Parts: sequence; structure tokens; C-alpha cells
Amino acid sequence: MRPPTPPARGAGSNPDNRFVAQHIELEPDALVDDDGNPLPLRTVFLRDDSQSIISWNDSPDIPFRAGLNPYRGCEHGCAYCYARPTHEYLGFSAGLEFESRIMVKMRAPELLRAEFSRKAWKPQTIMMSGVTDCYQPVERRLEITRGCLGVLAEFRNPVGIVTKNHLVTRDIDHLRELAKFKAAGVGISVTTLDPALAKVLEPRASTPSRRLAAIEELSAAGIRVRVMVAPVIPGLNDHEIPAILAAAKKAGARFASYILLRLPLAVAPVFSEWLELHRPGEKEKILGRIRDLRGGALNVSKFKERQRGSGDAADQLARLFDVAKRRAGFVDADEPLSAAAFRRVTDQLSLFDYPSVG
Repeated sequence: MRPPTPPARGAGSNPDNRFVAQHIELEPDALVDDDGNPLPLRTVFLRDDSQSIISWNDSPDIPFRAGLNPYRGCEHGCAYCYARPTHEYLGFSAGLEFESRIMVKMRAPELLRAEFSRKAWKPQTIMMSGVTDCYQPVERRLEITRGCLGVLAEFRNPVGIVTKNHLVTRDIDHLRELAKFKAAGVGISVTTLDPALAKVLEPRASTPSRRLAAIEELSAAGIRVRVMVAPVIPGLNDHEIPAILAAAKKAGARFASYILLRLPLAVAPVFSEWLELHRPGEKEKILGRIRDLRGGALNVSKFKERQRGSGDAADQLARLFDVAKRRAGFVDADEPLSAAAFRRVTDQLSLFDYPSVG
């Protein structure tokens, strides 16, 4: 029998890596101390020496082309995270290793500055946290995201951020500077208002109350904020949609959106195991509700459909969200970020100890 999940982790084990033929499985006794208590799983941070920092996509259901991710893997440990399979490309597991083996791009600000300095750079919105959260716990110490925001503010290149960590408020100075030029937007992900559920579902992310506080502080600073009910997990948190939207609007959010739970590849067994550990009596009901929105499957990767689902159940969810959004007082559409104020910083006046703008 497998021992209990170590504290403050979302995954309960390491599923097989689809790219690795061999799999190491530890004896249960190796995971507990002499008294049978689970041993703490320490997070290991590994240097990522990537030579470029901008990633590109052409997905028709993603509203940006350029992304920047200072970290690969995420210590927040959200059991449902759709990014878990990306860790398999590094030879790691999508389970516990995704949240305990974190790749760190220490040169990210330097690489970003070099990219913006190129005449070939076309000013456009960069999305931070398009894959993993740029404000995961280690950012408090390493300040890689803060360094990137400093570069973005200096060049006045627009940036969008998605996070579930109150730490984003630390960088209000850079975000406020960008907001002067309509070049900054922050999305705060609020999955639940129940702190007990959040503690096991998103074990190392900020509590729901701290996320609402982040919305309030960012909004008060003049930074436009979107609340993202993401993911909506049918049978688990979908009933909270009206309350989440009302609370976020009261805190100052201007826009609202949702994304349906996605369970690609290894995420499905990780999340199913989480249900078995934390919601055993509701597991089949929740998985059944997911299948209702996915045409009988646990996951559908088709563009557009992957984020909203299909069929009558998906239509009902969309209507529920729209009604709750209107009642909370949200506007229908967001405004695109602006790249009009972009400036290319050069070193032509470096002899005079101040930056030049070209």
C-alpha cells in the first residue's frame, strides 16, 4: 500500500514518462521515516542555460504569440496543471518531479534585453506564465521575473501576466510604469474561495483571500486586472462561479473569464489520483461530469473546444458564467494592450551615465 502523500504537494506519485523506457519505483519504506510518517520531498532547483527566452505559438485559441517563462516546472504543485507533461521533455515525471525539479532561467532578463535591442524585434505583447507560474515561491528569492519586468518597463513593451500568487504585488512599481502606456495587464487565477480545498488542490499557491487582496492592490495602483476562474472543475468548483466573480469584482477586477479543466496525457492519472486521495466519494461523479463536457472523453485537444468543452453541458456552463458575470457587473470585452510606446534603448549615451532611447 502506497504511503500518504508528503505534505504540501499536489501530485501523489510519479507516473511513467512517455519518452523514457525505464522507470524507477522506490520501495514504500524508502518514502517514510521509522515511524511511518512521509518524508518531506525537497525541491531541487536546476540551472537552465537556454540561449533564447521568447517562445512562440500559433494556436488559434491563444490570444498571444510570444511567451516568456522564467521557470520550467512549478512548485505551486496544482494537481490539475495542464503544463505537467512539458516536464517529460526534460526527462522528468509529470507528477512529483514537475513540482520538485524546477529549471531556472537565471539569464532571462539579459536574454530579453538582447531580444528587444535587435532591430528585427517587432513590439508586441509578451505573455508571462503562459506555461508555468512566473511568481512561484522561489521567485521571492531569485527575482528573475522582477528583472524581466524591469526590462519590459524600460523598453515599454506590453506584457500580460497570469498568476495565482500574491507576490505579483511586489512588482507594482514596474507594472504601474507600463500601465501608464496601456502596456500591462494581470490575470489572477481564482479556482475556489474555500481555503481548505485550495490547500490540497493548489498546495503552494497563495490562499484565495491573498489572491483577492492581490486584485485589490493591483487595481488600486491603476493596473487593469482580470479574474480567471481557471480551471472550472465540474462537480468540484463550478458551483462557486457566481461567488468568485462577485468577490473579484468587489476587489476591483475589471474583466473575467474561465477555462474548463484540461487533462492532457499524464495530467489525467495525476488528477485522478488526487481525487482518490482527497475526494474519493466524489471521484466518479467528477470524472463523469468532465466526460459530459468532453464528448465522453476525459480530454479533447481540439482548438477552441479544449478550453470550453462541447455539447449541452458545455453550453449550460457558458450560460452560467455569462449570467454570473453580468450580475457581478463585469464588462463584456477586454481592451488589447498597446505597443505604441515601445522604445529601443541603446548605449549611445552610456558615457554620460544615462540611457538613451532610439
